[in-house]
Amino acid sequence: MTLLVASVALADAKKIVLVAGKPSHPPRMHEFNAGVQLLAKCLEDVAEIDAHFVLNGWPDDESVFDDADAVVFFMDGGGRHEVVQEEGRRLAMIDQWASRGVGLGFMHYGVEVLADQAGDHFKRWIGGHYEHMHSCNPIWEPSFTAFADHVVTRGVEPFQIKDEWYFNMRFVADLSGNEPTKTESIQFVPILVATPPDEVRDGPYVYPKGPYPHIQAAKGRAETMMWTVERAGGRRGFGFTGGHFHDNWGNDAFRKVVLNAIVWIAKAEVPPQGIESTVIPEQLDANLDPK
Repeated sequence: MTLLVASVALADAKKIVLVAGKPSHPPRMHEFNAGVQLLAKCLEDVAEIDAHFVLNGWPDDESVFDDADAVVFFMDGGGRHEVVQEEGRRLAMIDQWASRGVGLGFMHYGVEVLADQAGDHFKRWIGGHYEHMHSCNPIWEPSFTAFADHVVTRGVEPFQIKDEWYFNMRFVADLSGNEPTKTESIQFVPILVATPPDEVRDGPYVYPKGPYPHIQAAKGRAETMMWTVERAGGRRGFGFTGGHFHDNWGNDAFRKVVLNAIVWIAKAEVPPQGIESTVIPEQLDANLDPK
């Protein structure tokens, strides 16, 4: 059964719903349930934010989505993705949210869908998606040293961290994704950009192990691991490919850039120093799935 926990409603606050997928992977990996609870806790004291979270997949009671300003999905993807179930009913529902300005975010495996099932939806909502055998998923440790001038990068200090950082996304208009771009439909801004070393491009990737010739052929090219889009009417979205290792939420910069993005897509104010939060080891150990 899906467990739903929600905060007490706040007058005039922006409502954010963080949706966790079902347990998967070994301990401290893909800790979706613990992850959304940790992020919600970090948002607890942020002015103008009313953070809710849903555990263990799509909620039985969909009223949690009523009046949401932003919805963020942190879950397994591909053909099992929660948003593609029920023969397209959920996709149509989210499409309606997007059309009326609800901000959308997808994190880690949640950015992957089957191209012919939901690829066009993801390009509309967040500007792109992970595509099997086009994108790749190595575990590596990029250094993020320079950031776009964007609200989401406020207060984010340079950082280096090991994760299963996907890259070579299937972006809208076949963008490479490493430069800010304005198309007829969106303003695309790369947020976390780094250049994979040759040994990362040469594999192995997590699955399939590769290497893929088209990934090797792009040696020396910077890649985007997080991006934002703003569509007509100020409709906002983001994709974030990190989040494999739960303990990475203990890194202040890693956590801040995601919190900033969540608040930004809800159209709440991100302060000049970004969303400040503190996480202690005991919090990282809380709410882990019994794997």
